Formats: sequence, structure tokens, C-alpha cells
Amino acid sequence: MDVDPSKILIRYNVQKEKAQTPEELAAEQYPKTEPAKSVYRAIFEGEEDDVVEGLKKAIDAGADAIKLIDDMLMPGMKVVTDLYDEGIIFLPNVMMSADAMLAGIEFCKEKSGSAPTPKGKIVCHVAEGDVHDIGKTIVAALLRAAGYEVVDLGRDVPVDEVVAAVKAEKPMMITGTALMTTTMYAFKEINDRLLEAGIKVPFQCGGGAVNQDFVETYELGVYGEEAAHAPQMADMILAGKSLEQLKDELHMH
Repeated sequence: MDVDPSKILIRYNVQKEKAQTPEELAAEQYPKTEPAKSVYRAIFEGEEDDVVEGLKKAIDAGADAIKLIDDMLMPGMKVVTDLYDEGIIFLPNVMMSADAMLAGIEFCKEKSGSAPTPKGKIVCHVAEGDVHDIGKTIVAALLRAAGYEVVDLGRDVPVDEVVAAVKAEKPMMITGTALMTTTMYAFKEINDRLLEAGIKVPFQCGGGAVNQDFVETYELGVYGEEAAHAPQMADMILAGKSLEQLKDELHMH
């Protein structure tokens, strides 16, 4: 007997809906009105020129250039980072989108002649002796995309230089990445030097070599498994969370 399986599937209501593409999932979150919709799409696609084109239209229609950063660029980037958090898109997409959004911020700053007030300042670096900087580059891009000012010290940064930068810049938080096990001990040294100087600033550490057990051995350390944990932690600090609360919420127990 010939049975049409599609009929059975429909009868039992288990026919799967067509899987949505990342583009379709992103589009569901775009505003309905133009030029905001075009700006969101251009950020998602990493098209810097199209972002600027959309912003021009908004400014020509009377929008305040600096307000567009909070009203269009940041929420447009949030669509991207949310899809990244859900594992729907990957880091190269996020980096392209962050570049497009930052181009938009630069354009808005030029148009208004003033800069938006950053949420806070963060010092980022790669551990002394380590030249692998892709992780740090991603962390810095995500932090900038989330509205933070980043002091990027680069890769293979001597402990002295990190400590001096923290003293000079007075950041709300530090990030350190290490890909080689031999280099991650620099984080403990930075921790000890900062405590000696009476500086208690949360220090998020991550990268291929680093694990939570190691980071928990020093007082200021908070483990960040994913690059996306950096802006999350910065937001938590802004919301008034203590170092202990950061560890409680970000560490797997």
C-alpha cells in the first residue's frame, strides 16, 4: 500500500517549519521605518558605506547625529551580538558588523563635532610573551561596539606597562588574553602588583591557555570563557556589581 508520508506528518502536526536563515532572523528585529531599517541591515551585513548613507538620510531629516548612536547604531549592533550569543552567526560576522557600526559612530561624531560619552574605560592587553592577539582584538571590538572606551595596549605587553596604564587611565576593568600556558602567569603578577598599589579593579582573563581554576587563584581575576563575556561583565560593573558578585555570576560552580 502506498502511503504519502507528508499527509501523516501534517496529520500529526510535526511538519517542521522551514529553517530561517540568519538574515531572516535578523530582519525580524529591524524597525519597520526607514532609514533605521536600512542602517540595521547595513550593520548586519557589515556595509560601512550603507551605514553612513542611512545616517546621512536620518540627519538630513532632522535627527540629532549623536542621538543616532544610541537610537540606531547601538541597537543595530545588538541584533548582531544577540545572534552571536545564540550561536547563529560567528565571529567574522560580528567583527565586520562592529567595523561598520564604528564607521557610523565616527561619521556621527564628525557631523556633530562632539563625541558621545563612553560608558566607561577599559584597558585590554595580551599577556607578556604572547603574540596571539585575535582574541584581544575581538574583545576590544565587542567592548567598543557596546559603547565603552578601550585603551588597547596590544600584544606581548610587559607587566610593568599594564600596571602603569591602569594607574594612568584608572579604568573600570582590565582584560587580558593568553593563548600560551607559559604566558598566563603574567596575569597573577599584574594582580599582585595592583593589590600592592591598593588598586582593586576587576581583571577579566581569558584565551586558549586560561581556565577558571587558574583565574580563581588570584583575587582580582574573573574568568571570561568567551569574548562576549567582556561587555557583559562591563555592563554588570556599571550596574554596581561587586567583584565577588561578578565571580558568582560569571563562574561555573
